[in-house]
Amino acid sequence: MAEDVQRHEMATLRELLDEAVSGRGRVAMVTGAIATGKSALLYGLGEHAFAHDALLLAATGSPAESALPLGVLSQLVLGASMTEADRAVATALLRGGARPHPAGAPAAGRDGEQNGGRKGEQNGKDPAERTGEQVDLLVVDALCAVLLKLSERRPLIVVVDDLHHADPASRLCLSHLARRIAYARVMLVFSVPDAHTLGSLHTEMRRQPHCRAIRLGHLSPAEVTRLTPADARAAGAPGADAGAAAAPARWHALTGGNRLLVDALLEDHRAGDGRGERYAEAVLACLHRAGDGTPRVARALAVLGEAGPVPRLLGENDTATVRAVRELTGAGLLEGGRFRDEAARSAVLAGLDDHERVDLYRGAAELTYHDGAPVAVVAGHLLRAGHASQPWAPAILEEAAARALRHDGVEAAIEYLLLALRSCSDDRRRARIATVLVRAKWRIDPGTPAGHLAELTEALRRGHLTGGDAVVLAKALLWHGHAEDARDVLAHLRRLDGLDRDAVAELAAAHAWFRSSFPSFLPHLPELTDEQAGGAAHSLSADRRTESADALVRALTGGPLPETAVTAERILRGSRLDEMSMDTVESALLALTYTGRADLAAPWCDSFIAEAASRRAPSRQARLSAIRAEIGLRRGEAASAAAHAQRALELIPPDSWGVAVGGPLGSLLLAGAAMGRQEEFLPVVTRPVPEAMLETRFGLQYLHGKGRFHLAAGQARRALRDLRLCGELMGRWGLDSAEFIAWRLDAAQALIALGETQEARLLAEEQLTRSGGSRRVRGMALRVLAATAERRHRVMLLRQSAELLQDGGDRYELARSLTGLTEAYHAVGEFRRAAVLARRARTLAQECRAGALSRALPGDGDGAWGGEEPGARPVLSDAERRVAALAADGYSNREVAAKLFITVSTVEQHLTRVYRKLSVTRRADLPETLVGQRL
Repeated sequence: MAEDVQRHEMATLRELLDEAVSGRGRVAMVTGAIATGKSALLYGLGEHAFAHDALLLAATGSPAESALPLGVLSQLVLGASMTEADRAVATALLRGGARPHPAGAPAAGRDGEQNGGRKGEQNGKDPAERTGEQVDLLVVDALCAVLLKLSERRPLIVVVDDLHHADPASRLCLSHLARRIAYARVMLVFSVPDAHTLGSLHTEMRRQPHCRAIRLGHLSPAEVTRLTPADARAAGAPGADAGAAAAPARWHALTGGNRLLVDALLEDHRAGDGRGERYAEAVLACLHRAGDGTPRVARALAVLGEAGPVPRLLGENDTATVRAVRELTGAGLLEGGRFRDEAARSAVLAGLDDHERVDLYRGAAELTYHDGAPVAVVAGHLLRAGHASQPWAPAILEEAAARALRHDGVEAAIEYLLLALRSCSDDRRRARIATVLVRAKWRIDPGTPAGHLAELTEALRRGHLTGGDAVVLAKALLWHGHAEDARDVLAHLRRLDGLDRDAVAELAAAHAWFRSSFPSFLPHLPELTDEQAGGAAHSLSADRRTESADALVRALTGGPLPETAVTAERILRGSRLDEMSMDTVESALLALTYTGRADLAAPWCDSFIAEAASRRAPSRQARLSAIRAEIGLRRGEAASAAAHAQRALELIPPDSWGVAVGGPLGSLLLAGAAMGRQEEFLPVVTRPVPEAMLETRFGLQYLHGKGRFHLAAGQARRALRDLRLCGELMGRWGLDSAEFIAWRLDAAQALIALGETQEARLLAEEQLTRSGGSRRVRGMALRVLAATAERRHRVMLLRQSAELLQDGGDRYELARSLTGLTEAYHAVGEFRRAAVLARRARTLAQECRAGALSRALPGDGDGAWGGEEPGARPVLSDAERRVAALAADGYSNREVAAKLFITVSTVEQHLTRVYRKLSVTRRADLPETLVGQRL
């Protein structure tokens, strides 16, 4: 690539070469910033030298060899083709000239003159060049004679790349040679970044009449465009010319036209490497080629982001930094004192070793702190250093974490807090930091903060944890099922003489939270005076959190009151998922759901789930998905509810849910029962759950789901046991809201399955009286009541049930009532009505994905409900169909019981009802259509 864009410079060198070959010696000084193609140009000239049968001597200066006397000259002379006699002379001269002279002893000059007597060769020389005068000038002259002798046989071309890194003795010798080739077949070609790097030597070279300067620059935008492959020019362009120019413009902006960097981008493009590994390597290669001190400045600049404070960070003077910044800018890495692109800066940072990284970032933290830089900047330096031992550091990290949490930077906040916790030695501050850390980790996975709970509990015992933080600790302990530890924390709070304002605010909200979620622990919570309770809400967010928790308590204890729904919606309108509002949103959504307004809660919940996803808060997404599952169940959306519940358990592993796992597990079981997919959801019901869960609201949800699941599977006694325990706890805790869990109706159905119709009727009637203003629960109660009533009353009760559920919004429960009404019409001989309702019920069941109901209802093509024959097939319940299908398939009662995990007695009861409904008297008369219809 370099030759392609350096035709003019190469032509100039070839002209000089032709002149040198003809006996007019020439010197070419090639200058240019890093990676402008100096080395490539010199290499290309060497290729042309062979066409003139010239002798090429090449050497390269290196910082590692700059202190080796005559090192570069040794590369030139010892690599030349010469006679053995000449080689022996040259070797001896090099060895003799490389010996150090006694300190202060001047070397003898040519013709017996001392060094100080040669005005033209000593005066005005820089210190580096004067160091070279320790080499005897007789040796220098003799070495030059050796080289000039070589040019007598063949034209001689001497090429030295990076002359500024050559040792002073070699530079002196080459300067001596340059003055003696005016009429020799010799061409000297040297490369340096710029005139400043050689000092007076460059000036002396340039004043020779046979010396030419060749200045190389970076590639222009047009040259970069010409080098960019066609597919890269068109990449990302929708076919427009403007798009075709995008890649070259970006490449030039990334590289400043630096040939090495452009080549690296080309290689990355050909390799399809979007990470730009070759570009990063090229950036580091540019630093390696830079002058002494420049890489260190580049690394400091990469850490700080700007050049201004670099001298103070490195403890150097401004001049050295300005020189390095100028070199880096010339190399195309910087623009305006900053890296042109973050990729270049990242490459430099990646090249730091551990020791230098710690030193630079620690120094940057000190510097930016004392300069009053933003907290996030200082904390970022501390984090990258991995140390925060300064007295001011923990406070900076805490503040940075608080700001990060407000802007959804949860991961960054956790990193800040972990470093602050490691670096802090003050026990009270450590306790405060650990509390905030628990809250931050909770937003990602509630299971991760568990390791800090023991430390916080110990801090509480030592008196290092404040009252407000103690409330947070108690809630976290309860979530993870550490009931005894939570009671100890609450007992400690009760023993405190006084509570600060934060503690009072936390307790005010905690009272309602414990009442709705952990009611058995409420007696252990300290009571607040009226004055404390009145002044607890010292901020809008605290007031809203308390109001939302109170609304949920009213929904769970007082039933579906319209004013509760109004309050919940008002709270939701003013809420966002910022640092502390999750409890507020959660309580308001549940309050709206448990007051019978799942239709209003659904769009709110969907909106907050989307917000949680955009804020990268998986814990909040999971908790909201669990609520969305509950909402879906009350709208008759079994499949959707199952999907949301499963999503909740994917976002937060079941073990991390603690006692709250009962919420999504209960919803899964209810959805599985409705869809008739018991075998698929059987692992859910057999999964171990925390024992402490049964002391929480989530335990009630789990018992309800498990009870209905057992009922759908034909295990009525197991179902009744779970449902009665659920009802007992709800009554004990005063959470007996029908819209929350209408447990009596499911218990009544279990009793009906067991043949205990009278007790079932009493439970259904009690639930009817407790339904309050809930049309949904009243409709459900009437459906169950119809199952216990005489045949002649069932149609009326089921019609009322369907009308109420039509307005109640629960399509699954409506489908169940319509299925019952279909059977009731058929039982009284109204076959045409039964047929019409059967089609409607079947369509609704299919929309709800209620597999059990869909299978219980006949299809349009099988003739059932389509005529008025008394022998048309009635509807079997899900459990009855499972038992009947196995019996029709030839299984004995004991085998059926084993397959369905129920008792033989239950099988016999189901078969009795099946025989009655199908008007048969024995197993052999069961219809063949039942075979293969097991769920």
